Amino acid sequence: MRTARRLRAVDVAATAGISTQQVRNYVADGVLPPVERTPSGYRIFTEAHVRALAVARRMAEGHGWARTREVMTAVHRGDLPAALAALDGGHAELDRERAEIRRVLGAFETVVSAPAVAAPRDGARIGGVARRVGVRTSQLRLWEERGLLRPVRDRATGYRVYDAAELRAAQVVALLRRGAYPFDIISAVLDELRTTGSAVRVRAELARREQDLHRRSLRRLRATAALHDYLRERGEAGPV
Repeated sequence: MRTARRLRAVDVAATAGISTQQVRNYVADGVLPPVERTPSGYRIFTEAHVRALAVARRMAEGHGWARTREVMTAVHRGDLPAALAALDGGHAELDRERAEIRRVLGAFETVVSAPAVAAPRDGARIGGVARRVGVRTSQLRLWEERGLLRPVRDRATGYRVYDAAELRAAQVVALLRRGAYPFDIISAVLDELRTTGSAVRVRAELARREQDLHRRSLRRLRATAALHDYLRERGEAGPV
């Protein structure tokens, strides 16, 4: 039986361009497998540590270092269910993000298809806004309490005054509530509109985010595939 080639911490570090202290930290954290020691106390590294380091770095590209530490530590302590649960959580995060982007895009389709209501030059009072967007004044107050609407107050009377932007915001909230969109999606739509200023530009920005999500998803997939190969090499991948 061939004896595994012994390596030093500096040899392992050189394969990834990191410091020997980082290698020691990875061993202490469980990112790399445990090391044996010589009778004189020196750490003994092998090609298994080089391989684990390569997998960890690929994992970090797709999952980030926090989840990589969680997964690799679970693998090296023999807790495969915990490692798989952490991986599933990472992929589920992307799925939720993708679903939210699609829901917000759908909400914008609703907003873009509806013509904006006209606003008086000096702004509108709450009763006029309610009539224009087809809701009760109590609903407008509720939406204001939730931070969705931001009317100013007339200094002389204290009445709420809605300018053209806030009247449009009220219309957006009313449209999306009729479409059964939850408040978190409506808040995201309004935040985007206030930041970007145009529903068309917002749709383009969300499409860009969706493409970025595709790229992140592929990186995560490659990282998970690398971990599967590592588990197979260790005899822990189970039947195919």
